[in-house]
Amino acid sequence: MLLEVSNLSVSANAKKILANLNLNINKGEVHTIMGPNGTGKSTLANVISGKDGYDITDGSIKLSSKDLSQIPSDERARLGIFMSFQHPIEIPGVSWNSFLKASINSVRKEQGKEDIAPVDFMKELKEKAELLKIDFKLLKREVNHGFSGGEKKKFEILQMLLLKPKLAILDEIDSGLDVDALKIIAKNINDFRSKENSIIIITHYNRLLDYVIPDFVHIFSSGTIAKSGDKNLAKQVEDQGYDDFK
Repeated sequence: MLLEVSNLSVSANAKKILANLNLNINKGEVHTIMGPNGTGKSTLANVISGKDGYDITDGSIKLSSKDLSQIPSDERARLGIFMSFQHPIEIPGVSWNSFLKASINSVRKEQGKEDIAPVDFMKELKEKAELLKIDFKLLKREVNHGFSGGEKKKFEILQMLLLKPKLAILDEIDSGLDVDALKIIAKNINDFRSKENSIIIITHYNRLLDYVIPDFVHIFSSGTIAKSGDKNLAKQVEDQGYDDFK
């Protein structure tokens, strides 16, 4: 078992958001989480990744049997948790090259490895950028500064490919993408899939799941999982909406 979420209840600003949530994810699995706004999808992602502002009032989250509750977000990232953001932020004054290299070396340090050699870093960076059809000139620019929505989402996937996390959480990675960008991102998610990692995809739409076929689909309602199934469950939601799951 890679991720174990057991009887998890979470509050923020004294408001209960997640209620007795259970979710188990094995290595090699892709899980999709769907549901109306305000049902706790992004909250779960934030709590797994260790974002501040949430109080775990009951239950636990474990990665490879290790309790994450007292582990800060930066250490969770070094342990192998990666989260892409709905709205990636800009970091003025920091180039993508510098940011990505520092991120890789931080993970390598946790693994007891030496810093990546500059020539190896540039080689891998170029290879992964080409897979995503990212203009190499963009890597010299400040992180996300002046980037389009589609470019920002491609750079989220670029980070995933370079960091090679055990658990990748992709929060609405498909939002704002045109068809071509969606296909590129989907292909790279599929190429990233392996028996050694797991992926959580949070989405409102079935269209990404036409390209990235999940092993499980979970429908959220009122802070917990109302129903689980396979890809057909996502199609049911697309056809009928969420009323049946409230």
